[in-house]
Amino acid sequence: MLRIGYGLLYLVFLLREFPHRDEIWGPGSPWTPALARELFDQTGWNSILTLSDSRAYFELCYALALATSALFALGWRTRVLSVLFAVVVISFHARAIFMTDGGDNLVLLMAIYLAFTACGRRWSLDARRVRLRAARTEAPAQLVKRPVLRQLRESRATLTTVVHNCGMFVIAVQVCFLYGSAGLFKVQGASWGAGTALHFVLNLRLFQPWPALSHLVDQHTILIAVAGYMTVLLQVAFPFVLFGRLKYPVLAMLLGMHLGIAVLMGLPLFSGAMIIADAAFLPDRFYTSLPYLWQRVALRAGVGQPEPSPAARAGSVPAQVRPTTGSLKSPSAGT
Repeated sequence: MLRIGYGLLYLVFLLREFPHRDEIWGPGSPWTPALARELFDQTGWNSILTLSDSRAYFELCYALALATSALFALGWRTRVLSVLFAVVVISFHARAIFMTDGGDNLVLLMAIYLAFTACGRRWSLDARRVRLRAARTEAPAQLVKRPVLRQLRESRATLTTVVHNCGMFVIAVQVCFLYGSAGLFKVQGASWGAGTALHFVLNLRLFQPWPALSHLVDQHTILIAVAGYMTVLLQVAFPFVLFGRLKYPVLAMLLGMHLGIAVLMGLPLFSGAMIIADAAFLPDRFYTSLPYLWQRVALRAGVGQPEPSPAARAGSVPAQVRPTTGSLKSPSAGT
């Protein structure tokens, strides 16, 4: 889900800024490649966009960035594409570092973390290729007879599992720190304690894509105060509710909060990045039940096929590639 989500999100972001690409990242930007390279010498950042000042080179890099984001979301050659996707995000982020916001920062971190996960094991072209290859194989694969080769395969599977789980753990910790620190920072503010913070936010011209809608919402003072207190409470409590059923209503309320931020404040990239990050905390059974829920909705609407059996539901998510010996547990499907 993280792979599909962030791949599509960055693809939409690049397509949205396609008419303005030269002013933001290209040779025609006020922040010229020479100024960017001078800043890189001080900060240690780097970008493939500053390797040449040629417009043709920039257009080629932009086309490759679009292709990389699309293929990463589709899960084609994910091990290589995950690294290329991280390079693309880092390069575009560093090239126009003064035009970024919280959403860009989160996508940058997640792109780096996903490079260490086995995020192409499910719902990907890689998984489809493995299934088709297994279907074409008439006889089952023979076990490796040489002990050295067998041990190397087992070691590789173990290393992949460990690195994947560590990557998922870092992603979860990153989101917890983000919510917790944001909530604790708000607690220190007098406006959040008085319940007036969202009132001031709704009246900032910089974050008013639809001023009439912002003023309409701002008229409900009690609702605004309650929403402000709930925002602080949800963010502070988020790291402490992840191990129980209470996390589901909390995630649902956070979804509503981020949708409100996207609409009222005009920050769709930030909201999308946070919603996708929250999806990492949903269990596998939630995703395996999605086809079943879709069948139920279609059946009630009078279209579609009958509901699948429990056995069919269990196989609704493509099986992962498992070690030859079958003795090791494959990485989680959380990504």
